[in-house]
Amino acid sequence: MFGVVYAAAGSDAAVLAAVAHDFTPRLEMCGPREVVLDLDGLTHLFGDARAIAAELRRTAAERGLHVRIVLAGTRTAARLLVRHRAGVTVIEPGADAAALAPLPVEALTAVAPDPNDLCSTFRRWGLRTLGDVAALPPAEVAARLGQEGVDWQRLARGDDPRPLVPSLPEERFEQALDLEWPIEGLEPLSFVLGRLMDPLSAHLEQRDRGAAVLHVRLHLVTKVVHERSVQLPAPMRDARTLRTLALLDLESHPPAAAIDRVVVAVDPTPGRVVQYSLLARPQPSPEQLSTLMARLGALMGEGRCGSPTEVDSWKPGAFGMTPFAPVERAAASHPASAVLSPALSAALSAAPWAVPKTPAVALRRFRFAVPARVALEAGRPVRVATDRRGLAGGRVEVAAGPWRTSGQWWDRAENATLASPSTSPPTPPQTRRNLASDLAGNLAWDRDEWDVALSDGATYRLFRERTGDAWFLEGIVD
Repeated sequence: MFGVVYAAAGSDAAVLAAVAHDFTPRLEMCGPREVVLDLDGLTHLFGDARAIAAELRRTAAERGLHVRIVLAGTRTAARLLVRHRAGVTVIEPGADAAALAPLPVEALTAVAPDPNDLCSTFRRWGLRTLGDVAALPPAEVAARLGQEGVDWQRLARGDDPRPLVPSLPEERFEQALDLEWPIEGLEPLSFVLGRLMDPLSAHLEQRDRGAAVLHVRLHLVTKVVHERSVQLPAPMRDARTLRTLALLDLESHPPAAAIDRVVVAVDPTPGRVVQYSLLARPQPSPEQLSTLMARLGALMGEGRCGSPTEVDSWKPGAFGMTPFAPVERAAASHPASAVLSPALSAALSAAPWAVPKTPAVALRRFRFAVPARVALEAGRPVRVATDRRGLAGGRVEVAAGPWRTSGQWWDRAENATLASPSTSPPTPPQTRRNLASDLAGNLAWDRDEWDVALSDGATYRLFRERTGDAWFLEGIVD
């Protein structure tokens, strides 16, 4: 037996759902004003069908809802009747089709799953009520209207097109703890986070969910809420990993005062399904990878760890930074070629991605350009000397150049602001050198480049910074 509660216009859908949940967890919300309940088994608690309907109406009235209630053998019959009968209606078992027969055919539009409207077709055939539609021969309806017409005829008889799909209440994956005494520092906070992460991880495991975003809210004694959110690279629910990621983020962004309340919440997402390949090298788990990246981020600074990417610039060595997210390559080309047939191995060897057999010339750049002293004759370098160990320097045997490159001169004002010490945020000592290098890399450049072969037998990339009239060795040609 099913019941449908149809509320008046303007009713609160949340209140309607709460009334239905007081009777059964097997319910389906069909809109903000309509809810379907599976009432099987409730006769032992409330009595017969009329007693259940009366109790439903009384509970709704206590919550301030004006409702219509219909109890019938099928969901479809109850939904069709509730729009045409006021008050409380109870249909006896087996009488659903007879109760639906007087209703007009337009009533089907309220429950029809297909948006196509067949009511005009039924009207042209001279059919006025659901009883007329139900009395048609099913084979003739299928021949003229196809499967869609058969579905509409079943609805006219009160048949359910599918089983009831219970509407699950929205779950909050959140844990909170009020502290008896305020705490300061990350060490005592780690114990509190561990106590909260264990039940949160168990809840995620029970629902087969993973955390996509981790939220940590720290209520301070100053009545300020210190909130941090950690974007996770993959759905995860390991308690130790979540606690470690939260602590590493708070290490870089510590609270300003003592803490008296801790709240941990996650944005849930479907659990991760892992399918490993027999032909690819296994990669670290997302838990290990995210912990490693969080530790590197806490050591080097936020936004300073990731994967390099190309940028639209002619500047030598220019690159961008993106979050580190490795992807598994389809490694079936080279590693598997040893076990493939000779014909397929030959085809793979001739593929465009095959490694070329001819040697290639590459420029091995130095991590930092090496200052150099250059002697010039007629504007061309004739001798190069440097104090860098391992780079002897010497007489220029062959020189090619110069190639002049310049750019970003239009960003001088912005770059000057970036390079200003008064506006730069405080950074750990180990990152100051890299930060200064990065800020210098954002400035405009104007340089002349040369490829020089020296008497020591090596070929170097040499360039001159025209703004400061300084010479540097950028790399060595291998």
